Amino acid sequence: MESSAHFYFNWAKERIDEMDAVIASLEGKATQLAADSRVMVEKTVVELRAKRDEFLQNMKKQTGANETAWSHAKAKLETEWNGFQADMKKYVEEFGQQAKQQQVIFEEVAAAQMKAWRQAADKMLAASAELASDQKVKAEAAVQQMKAGASSAEANLQRLAKAGGESWTALNAALAESRAAFDRANKTAWDSFKRAS
Repeated sequence: MESSAHFYFNWAKERIDEMDAVIASLEGKATQLAADSRVMVEKTVVELRAKRDEFLQNMKKQTGANETAWSHAKAKLETEWNGFQADMKKYVEEFGQQAKQQQVIFEEVAAAQMKAWRQAADKMLAASAELASDQKVKAEAAVQQMKAGASSAEANLQRLAKAGGESWTALNAALAESRAAFDRANKTAWDSFKRAS
């Protein structure tokens, strides 16, 4: 995969990790509920899993693709991502008003985001090993910037997790802010890597 296509792969992988975290959270909650509530959560899980599977299938089609192909595929993937987000929001607003469930989803999605930050930085660091020493320094500096962004996002998410009483709107806004910061840092880092190589 050409280096600039890594941005798109990392973008998609981060969203898959979030989808998996949401589904796992809901599955865990379903086992604790009364039969009527469990049916609703299980139905939501089935719908979200179908959206996640479609996203993953379309992401896998891009394996080995170049930057141009990823760029075109990203629009479709964004639409699928937005559909998943809308369904999750609907669930939270209709059923997940219990602060505990909102908090659990938030914490698991935040953990998935931090995992994505670390994995992307590790990939870049590994890729920089192949560069000449002067370019390697530039690529490693980009990785350090990405790690600093991750630390900042993590601190903000942990602050909200500890507060515990935030509305879903506030929690979701923090996740969106962290996701956007990841996208910017990921793009900046891979652009820097591309220039270095």
